[in-house]
Amino acid sequence: MTLLGAAEVRRLAAAGDIRPSKARGQNFVVDGNTIRRIVRLAELPRGGSVLEVGPGLGSLTLGLLEAGHDVVAVEVDSRLAEMLPGTVARFDPDRAEQLRVITADAMTLDSAGGNPIALVANLPYNVAVPVLLHCLAQFPSIERCLVMVQLEVADRLAASPGSKAYGVPSVKSAWYGQVERVGTVPPAVFWPVPRVESGLIRIDSTPPPATRAPRVAVFRLVDVLFSQRRKMVRATLGGAFGREPAAEALGEADVDPTARPEDLELKDFCRLAESISDATGSSLE
Repeated sequence: MTLLGAAEVRRLAAAGDIRPSKARGQNFVVDGNTIRRIVRLAELPRGGSVLEVGPGLGSLTLGLLEAGHDVVAVEVDSRLAEMLPGTVARFDPDRAEQLRVITADAMTLDSAGGNPIALVANLPYNVAVPVLLHCLAQFPSIERCLVMVQLEVADRLAASPGSKAYGVPSVKSAWYGQVERVGTVPPAVFWPVPRVESGLIRIDSTPPPATRAPRVAVFRLVDVLFSQRRKMVRATLGGAFGREPAAEALGEADVDPTARPEDLELKDFCRLAESISDATGSSLE
C-alpha cells in the first residue's frame, strides 16, 4: 500500500475544504517514510487496539492499519472525523473495518476509547502534554506510547533530574513508565511546514511507584514545587503548608531542605507527598 504523500494530502484537504488550523495545531505528515519509521519505532505486536489522537487526514492511521493494527482514532475536528473512514476505504479497503473513529476532544476521552494497548499519535503541539498525560491516566491498558511532539517538549518529557529541561512533564510522565526520546523529525515532512523540529517520544509502561500517596497527590505536589522552581523546597513547602509541617515532612522524607525541585526524582516527590499528608493531615487531593 502507498501511504499518503504531499499530493494526496493536498488533494484530500482541497476535496474536504480543509484549511489546516494553527489554533488546533494541525500539521499533516506528507512523508510515508516518516510514518513507517514511527510505526517501526513503536514496536507493537500485531493485533490489539491502538489509540491515535488527532489523525487529521489519515497519514498515520493508514500506516498503523498497514502494520496490522486495529485503530481507534480520536479527532476533535468533525470534518476530518467524517472524512477519515472514506479515506481509509479508498486507500486500504481491506482494512477499513479495523478503524473506529470517535469525534471528541481527547481531553474528555473516557472508557469509550476501549482498552488500547498503545498510544501512537502525532499530537497537536499546543495540547501535547495534557493529552498525553490524560490518556495515560485514563487508559491503564496502554503498554507503550510513541508520540510525536515539538522537539522542545520532547526534551522536557525525557529530561533527567538536574537538567534545565527537567520539570513537571518529566516527573509526571515518569510515573507511567520509562521515557526516552527516540528520534527527531524535520519540518519538511509536514504540511504546512512548522517553524520547529519535532521529537519522537517513547514511553514503555512500568508499574506505578510503590507509595502510599495517590497519583493525584503526588502530581499536586509536583505542581506546587515547580511553580517556584528556583526556590529551595523548604521555602515553597513552608509557604504552602506552614514552616513547621514543611520541616517535619522534609525530615521524614529524607529530602534535603536546600534542594530545588529540579534536583528531586519521582521517588522523592512520592515520599514528600506521603510525609506532607502525615504532617498536615491533608492528602493534597
